[in-house]
Amino acid sequence: MHKTKVAVSEKNINLIKGGLLIFFAIQGEDDAVVCSDLVLPYLDSLLELKDFKAGANERVILYPSQIQVKDKKRSLLADRLMVVGLGKLSDQEEHLRIEAVRSAGGTISKACETLKVKDVKLVCDDIVGMERAAMAHHLVEGVVLGDYRFKKYKKEDPDTPTFEGISEITVCVDTQAGKVRKSVAKAISIAHAVHSARNMANEPGNSWTATDFADYALKLAEEKELTCRIIDKPKMKKLGLRGILAVNQGSAEPPKLVILEYSPAKKKKSVMLVGKGLTFDSGGVSLKPAAGMQNMKMDMCGGAAVLATMQAIADLKPDVHVIALIPATDNMSGSSALKPGDVIRHYNDVTAEIVNTDAEGRIILGDALAYGIEKYEPDCVIDVATLTGAVIIGLGHHHSGVLGNDDQLVDGLIDAGQTCSEPLWRLPLTKEYEKQIESDVADIKNTGGRDAGTITAAAYLKNFVGDTPWAHLDIAGTAWDFTEKSYIPKGPSGIAVRTLTEFICKK
Repeated sequence: MHKTKVAVSEKNINLIKGGLLIFFAIQGEDDAVVCSDLVLPYLDSLLELKDFKAGANERVILYPSQIQVKDKKRSLLADRLMVVGLGKLSDQEEHLRIEAVRSAGGTISKACETLKVKDVKLVCDDIVGMERAAMAHHLVEGVVLGDYRFKKYKKEDPDTPTFEGISEITVCVDTQAGKVRKSVAKAISIAHAVHSARNMANEPGNSWTATDFADYALKLAEEKELTCRIIDKPKMKKLGLRGILAVNQGSAEPPKLVILEYSPAKKKKSVMLVGKGLTFDSGGVSLKPAAGMQNMKMDMCGGAAVLATMQAIADLKPDVHVIALIPATDNMSGSSALKPGDVIRHYNDVTAEIVNTDAEGRIILGDALAYGIEKYEPDCVIDVATLTGAVIIGLGHHHSGVLGNDDQLVDGLIDAGQTCSEPLWRLPLTKEYEKQIESDVADIKNTGGRDAGTITAAAYLKNFVGDTPWAHLDIAGTAWDFTEKSYIPKGPSGIAVRTLTEFICKK
């Protein structure tokens, strides 16, 4: 995946040549179009005919050389001019204004792909009512997030060369240049981290195994200020990580527990992230239906999100100690595979009756949670997993489910998700649901039936966190085919990377 370069310029906009110069417009009183005075002369005819209304993601492309402007001081030298609508913003809440700008960025990416434009210049003025730095951040984030494609395994058609993406973005401002540089650098780091999560999710199961998770983490630690530790199968046996080993029993690929650590000099808080790294889920002995099973390569999106978040955190360097654990394996039905009716003993000695081997994510997460909390004693822990189909039934592909034992932690994640337009919806986790996973032969069983499946899965995980503030994100419905947006591609969304990064950086 290419990496986009971003520059900040205070150069007079009138003197900018080449590339695609982009302005923004909003709908004001009585649907009047409000935009920069430099653009209005070029929009005269369109506005008169009401062919441009500045609706959300509405765009128009103009050619300044073909439009005569009476006032030479307002003439533009750019080859192409694009004006993108943001809709009505005056009565919108802040997170909706942010999303309008981010979405406009995605619209720009799609336009650049159509026009084969690699060099864009974004004009950040006061039209949105945001500080230049804030507008630049959300705009650049949207452009880069939208400028994503995964073509690794496709042969290029020589007759229709693939557009490789935007190579350079110039943010044009008349003030706050220093702040803008910092804000766009942050936006680029986060967006590239999301790209990394999407790339991992797009990889097929035979190209992204537990070993690949480990290798990626080791490489990331070499490139960034991170510490990496890999717990392999022999070490798991010594430590007693029997939940991860149990899920891996039917596989030819050995499991890994990947641990990445970011440890700044000044540590305000410590946050532990745990991501489900199930690289392919056949369902095990409780085999999934064949139809759609090819998509089960995406069952590692929680692990991808956590690994990519560490990439962003290493760039942004918050004063927060962050530990990431990714229990990684596939779930296969080999001759030694875990069977329904088996009883396993987790790392923390909780025993679990296996009712359904397709409810394997909670098993590997349970070990990772218990081990990580005992080893690192974090102030809080967040796990991220494509855990249940039930969350898709309940929330569709528009909200991720969140459950937890700490209101402050859950509320903080919900706020971060709202800022990033990755909305979370809290589900209850009361004792009544724990009764559904009571077992006659063990401490708990790994499913509680169809009713409240997302909640009973979280009730299982609750057995491994003790009194540590904990939140569980079920991203089964949003990690793949998330709500259609201009900056979200089909397939993997990279969900939770931005939310987790936002949450940690605000600690």
